[in-house]
Amino acid sequence: MLARQRQEIILDLVRRDGGVRLRDLMRRLGVSDMTVRRDLEDLAGQGLVEKVHGGATLPAGGVPAAPAAGASAVAAIARQAVALVEPGAAIALSNGALAAGVAEALADRPATTVVTNSLRVAGILHGTRHTVVLLGGVREASGALVGPVAEAAAGGLNVDAVFLDAHGVTVRAGFTAGSLAAAGVERRLVASARRLVVLAGHTRWGVTGIATVAALDDADVVITDEGVADDAYVALTDHAGRLIVAS
Repeated sequence: MLARQRQEIILDLVRRDGGVRLRDLMRRLGVSDMTVRRDLEDLAGQGLVEKVHGGATLPAGGVPAAPAAGASAVAAIARQAVALVEPGAAIALSNGALAAGVAEALADRPATTVVTNSLRVAGILHGTRHTVVLLGGVREASGALVGPVAEAAAGGLNVDAVFLDAHGVTVRAGFTAGSLAAAGVERRLVASARRLVVLAGHTRWGVTGIATVAALDDADVVITDEGVADDAYVALTDHAGRLIVAS
C-alpha cells in the first residue's frame, strides 16, 4: 500500500471518529510503528491532523478539509445517493463524512423527513425545508448520538431507506461500525428501513470495525467511488443487490 493510500485511510478514520491510536493503525494498515509515525508527521505537517501521545486527533477547530480527490469522491457519492431519494420520503442518515455529504447535497432538494443520530447531519439540514428527527442519546467524539435512548428511538421508527456510512467493509465481517455503541444504533436504523443503501468510499474496503452492522448480502445498494479495487468490486457485485460506482 502506498503512503498516499495509507494517509487517505488515516484521514478518513480521524474525520469519522475524531481521533486514531497508533497501535490500532499499525494493526489496521499492517505496517510498522515507524511507518505510521511518518504518515502522521506528514499529515500533521499539512495541518490535517494533530499529533498527540499515542496517536492523532482532529486539529484545533474541528474537521479538516478533505484533500481535493477525497472531496470529489464524497461529492460524487452524495450525488448518486440523493438521486435515490424521492420527494416526501422518510429516510435515515447515519453519522460520518459521507452521510454529511449526502445531507449537503440534500439541503436544496424537495422536502423529506430525515432521521439521524448525527449532530453534523442535523446541523447541515437545520433551517432547510426538511423535517429533521434527531435521535437522543450520549454524544460520541465523532458527533454521533448513541446509547439506549438513541437505540429505543430508532427502534420505533419506519423509514423508506437508510443511508449507512460504513466505517469498514470486508466479505467476512460485512459492513462494520467503529464502536459498539454506534453499531447498536446503526443496527436499529437498518432494521427500521425498507431499503439499505450503504455509502462506502474505496478507503473503507478492507477495514474491519469492532462490530458488524449488516452483512454484504443485506445491502440493496452500495455506492462507492472510482478508486474501488478489483477484488472489492467483484465482491460487492456478487453480494450486494446493486453496486453504483460514482464518478
